[in-house]
Amino acid sequence: MTTPSPLAPSPLAPSVEALLAGPQRVVTTGVDLFADALEAQAVTADRVDWRPPIADADALRAVLTDPRVEEANRTAIERVLASGAVLTDVLPADQALPLPRGTFFHAGPPLTWDTASGPMRGALIGAMLFEGLADSPEDAQAQLSAGRLADGTDVVLDPCHHHAAVGPMAGVISPGMWVFELTDPASGRTAYCSLNEGLGKVLRYGAYGEEVTERLRWMSGVLGPLLQQAVRRRAASDAGPLDVRAIIAQMLQMGDEGHNRNRAGTMMLVRELVPELLELGADPGDVADVVRFCNGNDHFFLNLVMPACKLALDAGRDVPGSTLVVAMARNGTEFGIQVSGTGDQWFTGPAEVPDGLFLGDYTEEDANPDIGDSAITETAGIGGFAMAAAPAITAFVGGDADFALATTRRMYDITLAEHPAFQVPILGFRGTPVGIDVTAVARTGILPQINTGIAGKVPGTGQVGAGLVNPPAQCFTAAVACGLRR
Repeated sequence: MTTPSPLAPSPLAPSVEALLAGPQRVVTTGVDLFADALEAQAVTADRVDWRPPIADADALRAVLTDPRVEEANRTAIERVLASGAVLTDVLPADQALPLPRGTFFHAGPPLTWDTASGPMRGALIGAMLFEGLADSPEDAQAQLSAGRLADGTDVVLDPCHHHAAVGPMAGVISPGMWVFELTDPASGRTAYCSLNEGLGKVLRYGAYGEEVTERLRWMSGVLGPLLQQAVRRRAASDAGPLDVRAIIAQMLQMGDEGHNRNRAGTMMLVRELVPELLELGADPGDVADVVRFCNGNDHFFLNLVMPACKLALDAGRDVPGSTLVVAMARNGTEFGIQVSGTGDQWFTGPAEVPDGLFLGDYTEEDANPDIGDSAITETAGIGGFAMAAAPAITAFVGGDADFALATTRRMYDITLAEHPAFQVPILGFRGTPVGIDVTAVARTGILPQINTGIAGKVPGTGQVGAGLVNPPAQCFTAAVACGLRR
């Protein structure tokens, strides 16, 4: 018996000669090394942007083959897109929320004093001083560390998201602060957010001290009460309450993206409220100070965008089988997400330090990991997801116009829908990508893009920059591994 030569072609395999006889076409996946080598030899390569799933394949398959998922996601996203948001009131936080003395709401998933980051600790110290619960930063830190106030009252730290509220950066809300109240006209549900203090040395970035306390006292003594009267007067007029969702839709067509750029939105808000403020009969100096404060802070409208997004995402919660992400939030230590089909469960991973531009002499060494509830804007399809509508934002957070355009286009790969009201002019008024599907992130490895401010890691520092950041992938792989079990 003759043994075939190992070099002889198999009768079932095409010969090398036949393979190379006609025009060559090569499809490559994975790293670029092979495609680069081919193209260097004048061979055209079709590059396929594919990568292995980042989640366990069996766990991902189990979720994707769950017969409930398709209909559940359709239901959840329809509820999100149908949600409205009007400005109905401005209130002291302890009248709007379950905030007894000694309780502080904060951004992101649950934490303790021991696990709190520098800016979170700084904001809590600042809130203690503002509430008159401590005589000094050292006294405030001692009480917070002990977990009880000087009179024995327990200190309670609880996420804003657990109480229909959101807060930018540290997101600390204490009883004496004032909050915006937004309402969904169709369902009557409400959402709340603190008033924006501006940039620099402000409490939400972890700053404290006399400058911070004095500003918060003016906001509670003058700004909040005058805005309350103006907002109630507007709501009772023939025009009705201010439609925040309509302003968001308009600001996206005026160069804002709703997270780190809110210039047009703030101008439209001020335009709507000034007539009401002027007719209150209040002290002209106070009215002028309120108008000057709001109009001089391009981020003032952010604190209305956030609760509007919170209302929309809360509408999509608790649909059994749905893989829709309904919250992304950071407490400066951990990044957490919540998914519609898994109730209030948090899936967390370590928060990453944003890559961005820094103020003055600050550098990346001064930066704290990502912090704040403001990623609710990306969760709702604006912010980093709408960067193409706001190329000027790249001067604030880094990147360029091409990056902004590519980012928005990439987010369509991980979302369930295009928003019917929030549109991107440069994309032919295409709706923004909305409704993050946790399985799409786990399958493609494409992580949501977030625009954000950067807080100093040392308590009391304040803002040190602004930049871009992604969630840790393990938030999404953990949600898939959970298998939509409740």
